[in-house]
Amino acid sequence: MSRKVVRTSKFRHVFGQAVKSDQCYDDIRISQMTWDSNFCAVNPKFVAMIVEASGGGSFMVLPLSKTGRIDMSQPTVCGHTGPVLDIDWCPHNDNIIASGSEDCSVMIWEIPEGGLTRPMTESVVTLEGHSKRVGIVTWHPTAHNVLLSAGCDNVIIIWNVAKAQPVITLDSLHTDMIYSVAWNYNGSQILTSCKDKMIRIINPRKGNIIAEKEKPHEGSRPVRAIFVSDGKILTTGFSRMSERQVALWDPNAFSQPLTLQELDTSSGVLLPFFDPDTNIVYLCGKGDSSIRYFEITDEAPFVHYLSMYSSKESQRGMGYMTKRGLEVQKCEIARFYKLLERKCEPIVMTVPRKSDVFQEDLYPDTVGPEPSVEADDWFSGKDGEPILISLKDGFATTKTREFKVNKALMVKPVAKGAAGIDSFDVNSLIEEVKKLKATVQEQDRRIKELEMKAGL
Repeated sequence: MSRKVVRTSKFRHVFGQAVKSDQCYDDIRISQMTWDSNFCAVNPKFVAMIVEASGGGSFMVLPLSKTGRIDMSQPTVCGHTGPVLDIDWCPHNDNIIASGSEDCSVMIWEIPEGGLTRPMTESVVTLEGHSKRVGIVTWHPTAHNVLLSAGCDNVIIIWNVAKAQPVITLDSLHTDMIYSVAWNYNGSQILTSCKDKMIRIINPRKGNIIAEKEKPHEGSRPVRAIFVSDGKILTTGFSRMSERQVALWDPNAFSQPLTLQELDTSSGVLLPFFDPDTNIVYLCGKGDSSIRYFEITDEAPFVHYLSMYSSKESQRGMGYMTKRGLEVQKCEIARFYKLLERKCEPIVMTVPRKSDVFQEDLYPDTVGPEPSVEADDWFSGKDGEPILISLKDGFATTKTREFKVNKALMVKPVAKGAAGIDSFDVNSLIEEVKKLKATVQEQDRRIKELEMKAGL
């Protein structure tokens, strides 16, 4: 941590505060699974949480405004046959969410406006290609309908969701279980951490390793790695004495870290969340009751401790709101959704300023919801830089237009059957026949009841 008495920074006094109890989401049975994913995903419309399910796996999706006590009968997304391990909202469509499960599948769901009114069992697309449970799903930051999944089969698959096809399969780069996968800013590279104690920078389209580092942390517990500003890499892990650490690396000089700081001796894996607009990284430990935050700069020691938000109850998971979902008039620079045993509690990070005027220095243009490259173009080698938007007037007025679901694009045939009929269409027809048969059976039963009453 920095030894300077005073370091000039507009984020020195950022503070975290939990919202009032009536703005929390209560009476939710959060999943008890011992899996080191966030268990929560949030966007400007919805908050999604992985919950306990009796048989199969499910997650709950609530409109942000639906706070207070959640009824036991609240419908869930429950199409998986095994526990859900990870969920991720599409950055280009606030109604589309991906889920990975122990049943080895990845499913894409379309959440209706206003949230669920009945249990959702039918996914828009089901992606099958992993041989073991899928613990990581993450959307491409700039390419439309491109999704990455990583399974316990040590395989990474990058899908064209619109065609329900696996386009890239990386099955020989990792020798053990993959702990984390992160895209870089424009989605041209991925960064992985693995149980074999290696972190790897990978060009996914060429399928080669650009750079790798063995034992970024000496301990045997899981490591997390993300890209931060200027292509640098931030890792969290454990020392040989099981002390938690955070380190910053330059991929061009992987031999030594730019900085390595020891934090404490807690046992929970530290989940890092990075804000490229402010260069602040937030570290949330599973089982912790605190959130530490640091500012990353070009001056030593590069990772500067800012402060820590603490509370009484430990967290089971954490959701991180995208920048366009924040209340900029209140100088809110981050919002977390902390999962407790029976509830979800939003935590607001604020820069203490009195002015009601838009603070341009706090909110540079940020990543918007428009994709900058189509899936086929990206797979062909084209990159697209994120399309930036201004937060000066908020983003509420254009959200609905930006996130209109294109059904024709999302549901395309998988393959041609023997008779030239699309197999995706055949499945749809079978489902339609089943529904019609059920309707006919119900009508027959009703007719017989009426005939009996009428004595016919």
